[in-house]
Amino acid sequence: SETALGARTAVTGLVAVPSTPAPAGGYPVVTWGHGTNGMAPQCAPSLQPASAVPYANVLLQKGWEVVASDSQGEGTPGILPYLVGVVAARNTIDIVRAARELPAAHASANYVVWGHSEGGQTAMFALHIGASYAPELHLDGVVAGAPPSQFSVIYDFLKTSKYRFYLFMAAAGFNAAYGNTMAPLNEVLSAQARKLLPDLTKGCFNYLENTLDHSSLPQLVEADPFSVPTWKPLLEENDPASFTSPAAAPLLLIQGGADEQIPVISTQLLASHLCSIGQDLERWIYPGQSHSGVISVSMQDMMRWMADRFAGGPNPDPYVPTGEAKIQTTPAGPWPPTAPSSPVAGPSPVTDAPLVARSPLSTRSSPVTRRRPPCHAAAPQCHPRRSRAVARAGERGRARAPDGTARCVSWRRSCRRCG
Repeated sequence: SETALGARTAVTGLVAVPSTPAPAGGYPVVTWGHGTNGMAPQCAPSLQPASAVPYANVLLQKGWEVVASDSQGEGTPGILPYLVGVVAARNTIDIVRAARELPAAHASANYVVWGHSEGGQTAMFALHIGASYAPELHLDGVVAGAPPSQFSVIYDFLKTSKYRFYLFMAAAGFNAAYGNTMAPLNEVLSAQARKLLPDLTKGCFNYLENTLDHSSLPQLVEADPFSVPTWKPLLEENDPASFTSPAAAPLLLIQGGADEQIPVISTQLLASHLCSIGQDLERWIYPGQSHSGVISVSMQDMMRWMADRFAGGPNPDPYVPTGEAKIQTTPAGPWPPTAPSSPVAGPSPVTDAPLVARSPLSTRSSPVTRRRPPCHAAAPQCHPRRSRAVARAGERGRARAPDGTARCVSWRRSCRRCG
């Protein structure tokens, strides 16, 4: 595969093949992006293949080949470039290429990327680079579970969370990817924190949580990385909120409504931003589900969505998820979206509604109105494949989805060619 700076590098991983005969053209491929499990070679998921991919046997029974990259630094020397999105995305796509080089694997060129948590960000960047990085393959769709985005919001959220050690991991991971010149650790980590860097190679998730949790954030952090000129552009570059153009492949965002690691508001803001640039997407929020607990509850729904992608079904998919009652199925949020200039206020940091956002143009908080924009403002938001499209309801000045929400999927459907 390739490093962040474009050098060739070896990466390990797992390829699992269905027991049924391969169809003409080969098995459709699901490539998995793993969540946060550590940063060292001994943390490679392929070392424990039975648990490397959630519900792998269920996916194999569907007749889908399952591949999973360990990612650079896990399974190979060094440490993982944690949350450097393009690196993980290249690894996740390259293992599809590797499977196609194995005659016994019978892997087709059609693949879906599925990842959760850290792997959710991996999936987002696979969506972003897939068509250009591997033009010989066909990316049918991407499922991103609880993907980290809106990094400044997540930074503020994690500072007081028991998962604050993720911030230490991210600093070390960026340094591993970009080096001391582009990502100097002394600008963001204290001397005490830098003494802990060797611990990253001594164990995996539980070891790091137990070891690093003894230090408070002020003891570890030298400065807010978003205020450091060398670090801020790297963080923005690896945030899915920085995407400025849509991918051809459709996207499904999955998250638990009681996610304790990734604030639900962050994926709401991400969905609103991606809608504004014309991305085909759906967002399903499962009420009451935790960061990891949502996987089991949503698994059948996700597999149905994947199956529809492999079958060439319509986008957006008309399927309504049934994993539990009262699943939120619309990309909720303001239209056009406005990112908060300070942490989002509200009754809970992981609550999707009611949403109160601070506009960067005003210091006064007010509830977001879920309305369509005027037609002349909305026309550029129509799907890019319909570049001359306008809103069908343009003469009326405003239009709304049937449920009154700012729903990008419905809005694109209401676009047609100008007369």
